[in-house]
Amino acid sequence: MIRLNSKDIALSSFFLALGILFPFIFHQFGIAGRIFSPMHIPVFLAGIFVGPVSGLLVGILSPIISFLLTGMPPPYAVSLMAVELPLYGVSIGLLIKIKKFPLILALIISMLLGRAGFALGLLILGALINLPYGFFGYLQASFITGFPGIILQLILIPVLVKGVGLASKTSYK
Repeated sequence: MIRLNSKDIALSSFFLALGILFPFIFHQFGIAGRIFSPMHIPVFLAGIFVGPVSGLLVGILSPIISFLLTGMPPPYAVSLMAVELPLYGVSIGLLIKIKKFPLILALIISMLLGRAGFALGLLILGALINLPYGFFGYLQASFITGFPGIILQLILIPVLVKGVGLASKTSYK
């Protein structure tokens, strides 16, 4: 059985709170959430710093709780993001914590998996409501729309990880 200690629970709660706060702030300043994907960043960080279980939980709960508290993301996107985000959190947690992949490679693989999950969710939703697009159309939509967010994440997440790593090595005497 997988157990989270009190530190893991506190960090997971912190990342969950950020997963709700970041999109809220972006929307308050009129910055497009779907383009910059601010909710993704705390999910990746939860997977990196705490592990795959935290990434999974933060990834599932962030869009659901955010929708209930703020009305964002829009109702149709909640279920899609509740597939996409846990894939990010679990995969980066497994790749970083267990497989010891380099951060950038783990980020890229996780982004591909999560976006493919989003595209698959779009395909299923599209089939249910008879949208005239195929899987590659949905795959293209999930990558092209979020391209600025992908670039932001590839720059910001390594900087944050390095910054936290440096801060944790600093001793205050």
